[in-house]
Amino acid sequence: MIKLTRYLRIREVLLIGASFLCSTPVFSQGMVAPAAPGFDVESTSIPHGQIDTISYYSKTVGNNRKAITYTPPGYSKNKKYPVLYLLHGIGGDEKEWLNGGKPQVILDNLYAAGKLEPMIVVMPNGRAMKDDRATGNVMSRDKVEAFSTFEKDLLNDLIPFVETNFRVYSDREHRAIAGLSMGGGQSLNFGLGHLDKFAWVGGFSSAPNTKSPEQLVPDPKKAKEMLKLLFISCGASDNLIVNSKRTHDYLVKTDVPHIYFIEPGFHDFKVWKNGLFMFSQLLFKPVDPSTFSKYNVTDSQAIK
Repeated sequence: MIKLTRYLRIREVLLIGASFLCSTPVFSQGMVAPAAPGFDVESTSIPHGQIDTISYYSKTVGNNRKAITYTPPGYSKNKKYPVLYLLHGIGGDEKEWLNGGKPQVILDNLYAAGKLEPMIVVMPNGRAMKDDRATGNVMSRDKVEAFSTFEKDLLNDLIPFVETNFRVYSDREHRAIAGLSMGGGQSLNFGLGHLDKFAWVGGFSSAPNTKSPEQLVPDPKKAKEMLKLLFISCGASDNLIVNSKRTHDYLVKTDVPHIYFIEPGFHDFKVWKNGLFMFSQLLFKPVDPSTFSKYNVTDSQAIK
């Protein structure tokens, strides 16, 4: 009888403890630190993800289009994955991140360190036109307009293709979008413009194609309720920082939680690689909004 009573008491304590853990918010991590030297150096002693090229038919454009995919180490068709759509700049194409940013190396190293949720990364060509090559005058009107057209291509053609051909989740909570420069503007425009499609949004050194803050976030209350993470980063010496800062200022004014990270640097892959390094670690995990305002803003005098 004594043993039974003791057992019941222990069981009661364990149940209370379990109940407490389930009812208490659990955050997977605190702040994510900027990349340390070596984060983008390939290691032969760790598992590697796989890079592939996919081709999908675009009803928006009227022809087949290409995108690069990265599947994580240990990728299995027997489980589902969230997806990050990673966009390039005005002078690039679907290979720009591969050629300049080593995303596969950065992500492989983060997986080896146990810092990422397994995800598929899709790097499309954000210039949605029949001849989508980054040739000639990349600033010409038709090519610039093609970056806006990509919104329809992404939502109506690429995402459905990915969800048909890969084992991925199809809900907004498992879909992220981020990009550099022109792709950063696209990510803010498309992500914040379609909160029913994206819960995780990142803009690295976003370009002047970024909509005004009032257009990006016309309903701050809705954005606050629906966004899991809004991440904005830029180099302190980047001439385009005004696009990021005006968005940040508006978000502060309207009380929309977000990370605003300004680091030493210019408009280049040093900043963009670090953006991917930090943003990717936060994806598809519980995040603590109370840490957002603690991220560093370098050389604030230079960006007023």
